[in-house]
This record gives sequence, structure tokens and C-alpha cells, in this order.
Amino acid sequence: MPAKKHNGSSAEAELNLDHELPPAEENNASALQPDAEAGGKVAPAEDPATELERVRNERAAYLDRAARIQAEFENYRKRSEKQQQEFKEYALAGAMTTLLPILDSLDRALNTKAASLEDFHSGIELIDKQFHDALAKLGVQPVPAVGEPFDPNLHQAIQMVDTNEVEDNHVLDELQRGYKLKDRLLRPAMVRVARHPKA
Repeated sequence: MPAKKHNGSSAEAELNLDHELPPAEENNASALQPDAEAGGKVAPAEDPATELERVRNERAAYLDRAARIQAEFENYRKRSEKQQQEFKEYALAGAMTTLLPILDSLDRALNTKAASLEDFHSGIELIDKQFHDALAKLGVQPVPAVGEPFDPNLHQAIQMVDTNEVEDNHVLDELQRGYKLKDRLLRPAMVRVARHPKA
């Protein structure tokens, strides 16, 4: 339908709407139609009550699962603590079994009445060796000290001594032996450290 002509500028500005824009009904209808070739389908809207019930069921299922996982973890923690305690007791029992023969030797030495001082001293030396052998079986070794370079990680310096008997900053003598359990220091060796006097 051609636009009507009127006098003045307003008449010239009128547009032919039938040719400029497509009909509104056709545009809306085509936008809502699914693509038949692509196989598209429009999902029906879910009823709010049904959706709420579904969400509640999912929530209950998640809470139940979380509670089960928490209970399983608590049971695992208790089992782990029990196993660790049993391991400590078993390890201690093994150590005591290794040390008991030394106690037997000490008891026999104390109950020996007609022994000379020399025999008694020899017996104590044997017990001392027996004790060190037992410690070695448990993984306990003495810390090397005399003549070794001073190591603050292994040695505890009690005194610095001006002397040339050993190299500078080396252990001169040992006042108390140190021990390691495998790679772990049980106690440092108490030592005196040599220091060369300045000229």
C-alpha cells in the first residue's frame, strides 16, 4: 500500500511500513518454531512442585552420602590410631627382648661372690660388649668423636683447649658418648675441642 502524500515535510517523512518491515506475526512465529531439520525439541516446563521435590530428594541423597563418608573416615582414623599403638607396643617388646639377656648377665655378675677384682672387671667388659651388640641390633650406633672434625650437629663442645695434639677444631677427647638411632641423633657427644694457640 503506497504511502499517502500530504503537503509539507511530515508527508515526505512517512514510510511504507508494509514494505519496510515484515509482519510481526510471521517474525514471532518463526522465532518460536524448532529447527525441524536439526531435530530440535522444546522441553516442556517442569512443574514447580515436582522440581522442588526432586531437589529435596537430591539434597537428602547428598547429605546421606556425606554422613556415610564422614563415618567411614572416623572408623579409618580409629583403626589407624589402634594400629599405631599396637606397633609401638610391639616395637617396645622387641627392644626389651633384646635387652633382657644383658640384665641376666648383670644379675649373674652381682650374685658371684668368690670372684677376684680382675675377673669381675673382665665380666663387666663382656657385659658392656653384649650391651653394645644389642644396641647395634636395634640400630643404635655411637657417634664418632675423638679425632673427628667438630660437628655441631653431632657434638656438644664443653671446652675449647689450646693444644697441638690434634688438628685445629677437631675433637680432643670425649666426656660422654653420643648415640644415633640410624640417621636420627639420640644425644650429642659431649667433647672437648682442640684449638691451636696463636703464635
